[in-house]
Amino acid sequence: MTPIVFVVPGTLETASGGYVYDGKIIAGLRRLGWSVSPIQLHDSFPNPTRDAIDHASAALAAIPNGATVVVDGLALGAIPALAERESRRLRLVALVHHPLALETGIDAETAARLRASEHRALEHVARVIVTSRQTAELLARDRQPPRRVVVVEPGTEPAPMAPESSDGPLRLLCVANLIPRKGHEVLFRALARLSERPAWRLTCVGSLTRDVATVARLRAQLLEDHLDDRVTLAGELGPDGVADCYFHSDVFVLPTLFEGYGMAVAEALARGLPVISTPTGAISELVLGVTPAAAGLLVPPGDVDALAVALASVLTDRSLRARLAAGARRVRVLLPSWSDASKRMADGLLAVESDV
Repeated sequence: MTPIVFVVPGTLETASGGYVYDGKIIAGLRRLGWSVSPIQLHDSFPNPTRDAIDHASAALAAIPNGATVVVDGLALGAIPALAERESRRLRLVALVHHPLALETGIDAETAARLRASEHRALEHVARVIVTSRQTAELLARDRQPPRRVVVVEPGTEPAPMAPESSDGPLRLLCVANLIPRKGHEVLFRALARLSERPAWRLTCVGSLTRDVATVARLRAQLLEDHLDDRVTLAGELGPDGVADCYFHSDVFVLPTLFEGYGMAVAEALARGLPVISTPTGAISELVLGVTPAAAGLLVPPGDVDALAVALASVLTDRSLRARLAAGARRVRVLLPSWSDASKRMADGLLAVESDV
């Protein structure tokens, strides 16, 4: 097997789904006997500085001719000229978690620029790896040939079942960096409409430094709505801390406006937690489409009214909560493992080699 170079912007230790995916796939390929060499670019992508582009240019130029190079789409979509140049001597593979132009909170001009840049870059790759069928469909609308797109969904780690609270406030959990796309503002507005009973507490796990303006706005919102004593912004936690939060929760909530896949939802289902989320990425398939019994409730992205109704239903109706938890327990045994994901990635990379 040809050695693989895996190019990512920033560090693989970054606490977000895309970086977790990259790190797990690299580890899985190595267990399968592949030689994988990571290259870390500057962390300013997808809006790279001039220094970041120069560094990326030098890093790619130093890779030996004929190598298979997997480039995370967060970087590749922003450097189409480098993709064109290096495609003449390298087998480039794009790993697209979700299209860059669909990030929430960017203006129309930036979205158009990113869409055009990403489209140009993807014209020069041998394969496009995506993390969900939904992302493959989005790329198909942008005229990516289907034979070049391979779906490699994330895996999940084996995890213990979360026991339901026997007393005290119901424990809600949201695992997502505090950025506009994850919908925390919608969640807080919905929670503000709920009465004091039943009692509840929400823990939000995720970076408080990725978007400091959004965090400041959310803190002000909690104070304004008198929720600051019921909502804990825990910040980034290590793997053990995140696992502990899942284990000590009753309901998982992710009011995301857009996802490529929805890894945090899969992690919640792996613990048997009922889910309240939105039908974006693979979340519909995870929550509604795998077994006859639904594992959660889905509401339209950005719909405060619908989210408030769903939250009230799950919080006040113990039998509903139990049915959704039973659905989650059925789903958890069907979730793919990271070993499964790594084997699918290996198959995709072998197909690239066979094209030569």
